[in-house]
Amino acid sequence: MTEQATGAPKPQPRAPRSGAPQQPTATIEHVTGAQSLIRSLEAVGADTVFGIPGGAILPAYDPMMDSTAVRHILVRHEQGAGHAATGYAQATGKVGVCMATSGPGATNLVTPIADAHMDSVPLVAITGQVASRTIGTDAFQEADICGITLPVTKHNFLVTDPADIPRVIAEAFHIASTGRPGPVLVDIAKDALTGSTTFSWPPTQDLPGYRPVSRPHAKQIREAARLIAEARRPVFYVGGGVIKSGASAELLALAELTGVPVTTTLMALGSFPDSHPQHLGMPGMHGSVAAVTALQKADLIVALGARFDDRVTGRIDSFAPFAKVVHADIDPAEIGKNRVADVPIVGDVKEVMADLAAALSGEEAAASRGPEAAERYAAWWRQLDRWRETYPLGYDLPEDGTLSPQQVIERIGQLAPANTIFTAGVGQHQMWAAHYLPFERPGTWLNSGGLGTMGYSVPAAMGAKAGRPDATVWAIDGDGCFQMTNQELVTAALNNIPIKVAIINNGALGMVRQWQTLFYNQRYSNTVLHSGPDAPATPAAGAGTRVPDFVKLADAMGCVGLRCEDPAQLDAVIEKANAINDRPVVVDFIVHEDAMVWPMVAAGTSNDEVMAARGVRPDFSDADD
Repeated sequence: MTEQATGAPKPQPRAPRSGAPQQPTATIEHVTGAQSLIRSLEAVGADTVFGIPGGAILPAYDPMMDSTAVRHILVRHEQGAGHAATGYAQATGKVGVCMATSGPGATNLVTPIADAHMDSVPLVAITGQVASRTIGTDAFQEADICGITLPVTKHNFLVTDPADIPRVIAEAFHIASTGRPGPVLVDIAKDALTGSTTFSWPPTQDLPGYRPVSRPHAKQIREAARLIAEARRPVFYVGGGVIKSGASAELLALAELTGVPVTTTLMALGSFPDSHPQHLGMPGMHGSVAAVTALQKADLIVALGARFDDRVTGRIDSFAPFAKVVHADIDPAEIGKNRVADVPIVGDVKEVMADLAAALSGEEAAASRGPEAAERYAAWWRQLDRWRETYPLGYDLPEDGTLSPQQVIERIGQLAPANTIFTAGVGQHQMWAAHYLPFERPGTWLNSGGLGTMGYSVPAAMGAKAGRPDATVWAIDGDGCFQMTNQELVTAALNNIPIKVAIINNGALGMVRQWQTLFYNQRYSNTVLHSGPDAPATPAAGAGTRVPDFVKLADAMGCVGLRCEDPAQLDAVIEKANAINDRPVVVDFIVHEDAMVWPMVAAGTSNDEVMAARGVRPDFSDADD
């Protein structure tokens, strides 16, 4: 076997999330490599595989037919398989698994692999490869998928010896699910699948140098606790790592112990209850004014499982100029990458927050805060509350009586059953969903944050529903995103995966159109979706120029298609969709095309330049700098 890796795996810990493995067995049997692969998947607890067969991977599909433990879901495009596996992993906390053949099958997985890499999702992608003797000869459907995915996998393997398959699968699931989770690629040559071998479990794993660190250093914890105790304007900046670590309870306990305000990034929504009085909302380019400004004016930022990405910081050289930084993350490569940390803490944020709470509860720490600490925090909260009250999230209803996209999404959230899982595509509807859906629990919000992948929502919703069949799953999609991966509705219909899809249909690539409105003098170059170049640029809602007809398309794919363009019918249509649970439902919401996402920090500018609405810059003259 030859292994190719993205460099030494990063030291990071976490309990494996590969499902419920079967009991280890020492039984040794003569099998093919393909049979060994399926038995290995059963042994690590993989119960669902999303994929499409093809020549190089075909040997694996024959023994899969006989497996009673592994369910295969035949998708319509490999990209759908990857996003479905991601949605499954995000909804269940287990490792998602996708499978494809060599060449174009494998390269079609590159986008979801890169997506999982950016958002730290545990994923194992299994691809077939041409026979080992023909690797490097430009054989039919050959692609160096290990080399192609080298920058976007946590680790990858090229397997040419069937005897190595159990060990590689065990290692792949371990690497994907521990430390900072991420995607692992296993590329298996066809002759390794057809060759004879023996199968035994558990295999001996060989991962020299992979030693994830979960326990934070006690000295760093004490120093962080001291800074929190002394701060006058502290803020918790919470990232997706808190959800990955299963640390929502620890976050709530630490926040209530300290009284520190909390901001949650796009990937962290649900890690802290939206309804909690200490929650300021989402920071960043389209974050709430209070959250964006709190970080700018803070004298201490405690970053928990966050990475100071550009969508949160804006211009990094002007981000939080008054703040000291405590940065806790499982991945040491993230600490200091974008913003220097005054106190770096490498460790699992679940353990970091538990240790911080213990340190801050001690008598010595409590005494160091002094009697004036409560008043210092009270002044900070008075300022924050003024910003919250003066610049709340909100929207205006269209004067022409058409549907407001924000109202549609808000009502879906209000009428959805408890603990509904929401997925979103990328663009305006994603930001409105982040603003107006209710997030009270972790694991109820799935989206493509780092890579910003259009087309993510429908297959991710399908994967989430496959992993959590008891949960209602709504996909909030735009008409642009929907047309990239809607073929997976056929997969959902044929496999009894009854997701619900809301198409926020404004007839355009909405976020791009917003930028064209604001920065390109309303020159709408190639952003109209519902009509050709010779049709009117802004046809009336419901006009016959809309192509495709999403209701007919949904019906043709075995789903229930509904349409809503009248605000008076909004609740009735949503309730009808909620009541249908035997088939996928697609609702085409025809919404006003000129709605914009506010607040906004224009790309490349400072967060100090946040706009609460078009032409409205908040007044922070009362801020205590």
